[in-house]
Amino acid sequence: MESDKSLLSAELNADVEEALYEQMLMKAKQEIQSRLPNLPETTQIRPQPGFCIKTRTSKNAKIFINICKSNQIPAPPDLTEQELVRILESDDPSGYRVPMSLGEPHVEVDNSGSGCTAYDIVINSAFFEKITSNELFREFFITVAMEGLENKYEMELSREWRMLKNRKFMGSIFDQNIRTKSKPMIQEMDTRLLEIIFSSPPPPPHFSSPVKPDYTIVAEPPEGHPHFLVAEISLPKVSSSRSLVLDLGEDRILLVGRPDLYHLDIFIPYNIIQEQSGAQFNKDTKVLTITMPVRPA
Repeated sequence: MESDKSLLSAELNADVEEALYEQMLMKAKQEIQSRLPNLPETTQIRPQPGFCIKTRTSKNAKIFINICKSNQIPAPPDLTEQELVRILESDDPSGYRVPMSLGEPHVEVDNSGSGCTAYDIVINSAFFEKITSNELFREFFITVAMEGLENKYEMELSREWRMLKNRKFMGSIFDQNIRTKSKPMIQEMDTRLLEIIFSSPPPPPHFSSPVKPDYTIVAEPPEGHPHFLVAEISLPKVSSSRSLVLDLGEDRILLVGRPDLYHLDIFIPYNIIQEQSGAQFNKDTKVLTITMPVRPA
């Protein structure tokens, strides 16, 4: 009889431990979920033509960039020319950011009948008027736009360009889907959390080869199909999350640290839920932590 009581007590203790474990696991999941951004919303815009510039890649391929406008793109802060000069001459010129939508490449035929590649870049309509009337802002924006294309499509563009005189765009201009909320946000962990949005700071005076940073990816739970993945990326040369651009695919992590500091492009063996993923950059440890929920098997 005593033996039966001991067995019953052991079973009860095991049930209590399992219940406590499930409770702790549920609490951890809820805490992680509460820190993740909400599902991003998208809207389709129809860009209006503005002007077109012509340049070439480092491999001498002909490139056309259609600079378009839309009121549905947010406007950057309204600065004077003197304020822009002070920012560009400061220690952190990336402080001035221009929201823009970078379209996918499309193949076109130029006036000589040769094939070429065109890209559509959409900016706020009021800011477009500013760059058309102010040469400094125009030069600054085109530099930023070129770097955005370089980072997104992994190419190098010549900074020698010219504006087409007799046409506002090359080929066709396509509708674009833009996020009404930012892409996976990187938050700085300091005395307070700071949200940043995707932006393109001006390029450095000289190009250098970016390095692949050290990283680890941990699955939770470690056995079986994980519920989520946690990636930790060491970025000792990064001082601010404003110099980081993070893009998450279903099974891919793409991270660029500017200017030309880091480049990480890795595939992961699970399908993640991009819209529920989140990232934090710790300014003290210089570590970027990315939390990625995994789709069920």
